[in-house]
Amino acid sequence: MNLIIDVGNTRVKAAVFEKDSLIELFVFEKSKIVSEIKKIISNHKISSAIISSVAKLSDFKLQKLHQILDLVELSHQTKVPFKNKYATPKTLGVDRIALASAGVRKYPNKNILIIDAGTCVTFDFVNKKGEYLGGAISPGIKMRYNALHNYTAKLPLLEASTPESYIGNNTNNSIHSGVVNGICNEIDGVINQYKEEFGDLTVVLTGGDTNFLAKQLKNGIFANPNFVLEGLHTILIYNRAND
Repeated sequence: MNLIIDVGNTRVKAAVFEKDSLIELFVFEKSKIVSEIKKIISNHKISSAIISSVAKLSDFKLQKLHQILDLVELSHQTKVPFKNKYATPKTLGVDRIALASAGVRKYPNKNILIIDAGTCVTFDFVNKKGEYLGGAISPGIKMRYNALHNYTAKLPLLEASTPESYIGNNTNNSIHSGVVNGICNEIDGVINQYKEEFGDLTVVLTGGDTNFLAKQLKNGIFANPNFVLEGLHTILIYNRAND
């Protein structure tokens, strides 16, 4: 079994994979990472692990994890199953590296656009030659609601909700229409741009807002909330095979 550790700003996702199947998923606070990982490995026969962190994890905690795990730390220097043609590879986020890896593993020899709808919305494109070309970064749903509230005097802070109509008939409905219809039209528009240039295109939607957005998009997509975890598992297997 392999252990995949995805460290966010406040929470950690840890997934146990057996062969290519995710068999158990754990979510816990970042401050508890060492104790929680110890619990996981006490209940599963973990042979190898990988850790990806978009937020800084202390050297002390990393050292503790290395003591209890055969651990790969994902960075821009880690071997990956695609050709990275990003102009500044050192600045490419580890989450985007994982997504590209999942794309080439699951959809080989295809043009793939991966959309990660979380705190930010990221677009990552890998062509049919297995070359990562880049993409885009845009504000996510919650960030858009927060911005409307924080940068105006009177607009309320709302939770995401599917608008009843694209014509908002009061302030709250207008905000929902602006945020939700706006982000959906943005995503559909970006997909159409890629389709115009690259023709046959496979589109994957992932991230925390996957389920909320998937049913509202006009373009056909594959929805997979665990695509980052699958990508990290792909990188781990690739590195162990090429050690």
